[in-house]
Amino acid sequence: MRYLISFILLLSLQFNSFAHYPAPFWGYKIGEQVTDFTLKNIDGKMISLSQFTKAKAIVLIFTCNHCPFSIAYEDRIIALDKVFRKKGVQMVLINPNDPSIEAAKEDSFDEMKKRANEKKFNFPYLFDEKQEVFPRFGATKTPDCFIVKPQDKGFVLAYRGAFDNNKETAQVTEKYLENALNAILAGKSPNPAETKAFGCSIKCNDKSKLGK
Repeated sequence: MRYLISFILLLSLQFNSFAHYPAPFWGYKIGEQVTDFTLKNIDGKMISLSQFTKAKAIVLIFTCNHCPFSIAYEDRIIALDKVFRKKGVQMVLINPNDPSIEAAKEDSFDEMKKRANEKKFNFPYLFDEKQEVFPRFGATKTPDCFIVKPQDKGFVLAYRGAFDNNKETAQVTEKYLENALNAILAGKSPNPAETKAFGCSIKCNDKSKLGK
């Protein structure tokens, strides 16, 4: 009995050690409903997830200006958008970084506008200025990719993780995001539906939002 009580107390302590983190620390699970959000686009307009209910799928990529991984994926993101935009897929980029942090000073809103203009982004590039959206998804890296599907009431998460399996384009052997989109458009579930994102860590002073 003494050992049982000790075990229960240990479980309680472990549970409570996570209790100070907000619910978004865990991130959305595959198939879970995604809450609507509104963020400022580089043109100054406010963009909400709910504006894309007519899309067949929405790709959300947490990315930024300075990270070499994010930079390496910009052309691939643009190319993917050109192919899937015609098929009813909406691309949305979100900058989750705090530019007041020295390592992320290149990720300010003004620098976002410059970068989008240089690369001729043909899709929204939103600023998660209060850093409230990326923790809901459990994003940890730039880039970190998510696909949400519109349903009768809101959206559900269909894929989360890496864009593909290598930073170097010539060495890519698995196109996770592209394959997931093809599956969704064919009425199937992505397989795999979850992969491990890799890249730069999201820059945030509030460690609870990072799951730390």
